[in-house]
Amino acid sequence: MATMNVPGIFASLVFNQKVMKEKLPKDSFKALKRTLDTGEPLNLDEANEVAHAMKEWAIENGATHFTHWFQPLTGITAEKHDSFITPQDDGSVIMSFSGKELVKGEPDASSFPSGGSRDTYEARGYTVWDPTSYPFIKEHTLCIPTAYCSYTGEALDKKTPLLRSMEALNKQGLRILRLFGNTAAKHITTTVGPEQEYFLVDEKLYNQRKDLRMTGRTLFGAKPSKGQEMDDQYFAALKPRIVEYMEELNETLWKYGIYSKTEHNEAAPAQHEMAPIFTTTNLSTDQNQLTMELMKKVARRHGMVCLLHEKPFAGVNGSGKHNNWSMSTDEGENLLEPGATPEQNAQFLLFLTAIIKSVDENQDLLRISVASAGNDHRLGGFEAPPAIISMYVGDELLAVLESIKNGTPYDNKKKSKMTIGVDVLPPIPRDSTDRNRTSPFAFTGNKFEFRSVGSSLSIAGPNTTINAMVAYTLKQFADELEKADDFHAALQTLIKREITAHWRIIFNGNGYDEAWIQEAEKRGLLNLRTLPDAMTRYLDAKNVALFTEMGVYTKDEMADHYEIKLEKYAKVLNIEVEVMLEMIHKDILPSAFRYMQMLAATAGSLKAAVSGAKGSALTALLSRLDTLTIELSLKEEELARRHEAAENAGDCMAVARAYADSVLPAMAAARAVADEIEPLLGGDYQPYPSYEDLLFMK
Repeated sequence: MATMNVPGIFASLVFNQKVMKEKLPKDSFKALKRTLDTGEPLNLDEANEVAHAMKEWAIENGATHFTHWFQPLTGITAEKHDSFITPQDDGSVIMSFSGKELVKGEPDASSFPSGGSRDTYEARGYTVWDPTSYPFIKEHTLCIPTAYCSYTGEALDKKTPLLRSMEALNKQGLRILRLFGNTAAKHITTTVGPEQEYFLVDEKLYNQRKDLRMTGRTLFGAKPSKGQEMDDQYFAALKPRIVEYMEELNETLWKYGIYSKTEHNEAAPAQHEMAPIFTTTNLSTDQNQLTMELMKKVARRHGMVCLLHEKPFAGVNGSGKHNNWSMSTDEGENLLEPGATPEQNAQFLLFLTAIIKSVDENQDLLRISVASAGNDHRLGGFEAPPAIISMYVGDELLAVLESIKNGTPYDNKKKSKMTIGVDVLPPIPRDSTDRNRTSPFAFTGNKFEFRSVGSSLSIAGPNTTINAMVAYTLKQFADELEKADDFHAALQTLIKREITAHWRIIFNGNGYDEAWIQEAEKRGLLNLRTLPDAMTRYLDAKNVALFTEMGVYTKDEMADHYEIKLEKYAKVLNIEVEVMLEMIHKDILPSAFRYMQMLAATAGSLKAAVSGAKGSALTALLSRLDTLTIELSLKEEELARRHEAAENAGDCMAVARAYADSVLPAMAAARAVADEIEPLLGGDYQPYPSYEDLLFMK
């Protein structure tokens, strides 16, 4: 097999700065670079130059169409393709692409989620080129990353609020740096590395499971005789079929300039993970959306299906997307690096304190940012953090923070009272403690790992929330410190005050321990178990103030998101119930009846052959199945009744609550009986491929 030239293929399908420099006239490249660095808009002539070069490069690489690639509030991407052809008077065509077409598009906006703020007949929407995210070629189409808004200016996508939040954090973060005398830094960017977990199952078996095809998860399935209890899957040697998939996936991702770095088996059978190298949050978000799409397409080429649902199989680990978040200056300084000098440590501690305060005051917003019908099944399981938001800082930082809070000596070789100044604070070691995989928001050396994000979710929402809440706190700190006569004294007072006030959010222990639930309640931490529980807080005054003051969302946009989140939750569960009822009627009960019919016929033959037989294991099995099928029929009737009641419960919150509180328990009850029936049926009478078939793919 030929050796892959990774540097040669890397970003070969991306119109990045390297290509721009090669294809554009020098003045046009400088103008575009200025746009990338400062956000200054291109004039029409410059946009035309860029569009022409982009089109020529795309055609050279096989493209015939272009599309404005955007991220509506569905959580997935959208695209409308237009060809480059322009008809001529003589009946021929030329390939053209203007600056106007590059910068702005107008897709139909009537059928995308809007939260009820727009009627379906109001169709006008606009896509606007995001020059900070590079165009790429996908299947003969030039894809231009864009923001998406309505005719009246509301953001209808996930990219626009993310860009707003990044700018808010940049603005407030620079104010803090100036207080420490840093006048060189011109920009602060947030960076993200999202680890992506997923399952791979055989495509033929997948096609035989209506629940997987329609909902992305198994609504039924008896526990297999072997699960993940032997701990023999995690980091185990990859099967040849998986190796071939991962090799093609890597090659595909690298062509798109996606820094696919790490791959391995995860804890559950058939579960795997891919982790990229950090990059700017906006670009990382776009790349993760593309990654999920490519994972699915590549899997199909190998006769498999990639499952991104947070909990596709009951009883084994679900899949998350660990969102590793940090912030850095344009000079390359990581602001969450503890640092080796007192000056850097004082600055680090102020940023750390801002994050501690932000997480404590916005537990609800963090929980809302990862809330979905799928992720509700995962959070609180033994493979994911609990729904309770807390922070892990490690033993070393905990000792530092305790010293500040209590005014006690800090033991780091020499004992000295912890004073936050620019000449007293000792160096803080990095990576001096273990990681805590049970913590939702864990400090891991020079970044925070937000482990609560679900595998299928766009990372735009969680990162928009993190950026906005940290920016809001940094603004409060800057407002206070800029007015101080003695900066160092004010800094000392502020950090001690805020660490003390928000100490409850710090927890270095086992988040899986039942005792933590009681402890968290004593601390006053929120335990928002379901999406409806979380959404009751979304429009609280303090949340509206945070997002609107930072310019991330308008109040109307927040009201739209409230409706959209609740409606999507109810729609997902509505589909799941419909599929569950259909599978009971068409698959499970008919299979059980056929098997019972065979058992009854066999029992009759045995009775005739064995004179005086009063009973047998066969008739006992028949009796047990008869009892279970009657019970399943009753559970199905109860589920259908609750389903109908939920559909008619009232407004979007009432409907969502009815599904969470009434329908989900009925679904679990029906499933329990169905899963008891499944292992009693003979192999030829199984209604669908089993967990064993799906999870232990050859």
